[in-house]
Formats: sequence, structure tokens, C-alpha cells
Amino acid sequence: MQNPVIILGAQNLGTAALDIFYSNSVVVYCFLDDSKNLQQQEINNVSVMSSTEDSEFLKLIGKKCDVFVAVEGTPERKSLVKMLKEEYKVVPVNAIHRFSSVSEFAWLGHGNMIAAGAVVNNNAKVGDNCLIQSRAVVDTNAQIGDYAQIGAGAIINSEAVIEEGAFIGTGAVVVSGVKVGKNARVGAGSVVVADVPAKATVFGNPAAAIKS
Repeated sequence: MQNPVIILGAQNLGTAALDIFYSNSVVVYCFLDDSKNLQQQEINNVSVMSSTEDSEFLKLIGKKCDVFVAVEGTPERKSLVKMLKEEYKVVPVNAIHRFSSVSEFAWLGHGNMIAAGAVVNNNAKVGDNCLIQSRAVVDTNAQIGDYAQIGAGAIINSEAVIEEGAFIGTGAVVVSGVKVGKNARVGAGSVVVADVPAKATVFGNPAAAIKS
């Protein structure tokens, strides 16, 4: 049986991770969160014990507990992952819901969240610390870069490439072979039929750049 897990972050992403671990009968030891309003509270029967910098809890990681980083902001998640690697020599575990479908021929990195109903098909590649929400589909030979976020019900078609830090909104479709660049954003419900440059924001069907 997997070790108990400490979840860093006790807000929406943290409670989603808790649900995923519960679906696999994995014990969650506690939450750590930097919000003082949450500390010493219980969320879904799990205590928020302290901040994400509390060494008394962090020193358990890699020895008695695993860890999952569920802090909402990507820069903050990156900072915590870096700290865990450098100071504690550990990487976050994957949180894969029991009712998701991940092919045995897919490749997954570390620290990914794959929610209920999500599908990762054969020969797809998912990097580290990605968020793949409920009923999203990552199809055959698609590639998802580190820290990418795939919204609920989004479809990443075969051989599409989602680069590091990109955000794909709820229900969006990225058609086969299209590349969404680093830190780009695709609006909810959009249909992406052409490559999206790094840091661009696109929306619509077909998706077009939003001009500032």
C-alpha cells in the first residue's frame, strides 16, 4: 500500500487531490497551507496542520510520507517543487483518480493530477506537475509539457503538442498535430486549428488571438 500523503495546499486543488487519493484508499496525513485562516481547521475530515514551510512536517516526506503539491498558482507550485527536490531530495507523487483511464503505454512524469473520468491514451506523454481535469482526453501520441493545465472536458487530439505552462480551458479542443506554445492560454470552448504562439491568448471557433 502507498505511503500516507501530505498535500501542500488545502484550497480547491487540494480538496480535489484529497478526493483522488481517497478514491484509491490512500491515507492523507494532513494538509499544509499558507493561509492562516485555514490552519488548524479540518477540511473534509483532514486537518490543515501548518504552513507549507513547516520543517517538522516536511521532514516526514520521503521517510514516512509522500507529498503532492496542490497549491493554486503555477509560480507557487514551481517554487514548492523546487524546494522539495533541493532540500528534501523528493518529487511529488502522481494523483490519479480511480475512475480515470490511463493507458499502460502512456508516459507520465511526477506530480501530475488526473481527475475522475479523464483519459490518457496510448503513447501519450505527460510531463511533470500537470493538471488534467475531469473528463479531459489526451489522445494517442499527444504531448503535454510540464505544468500544463487541461480543463474539464477538453480534448487534446492525437499528436497535438501542449508546451510547458500552457492552459487549455474547459471544453476546448486542440486538433491533431497543432502546437500550443509555452505559457499560452486557450479559452473555454475554443477549437484550436492552428499553432498558438508562446504566451498568446486565443478564443473562439476557430480560435483567434485576443488583442490587448
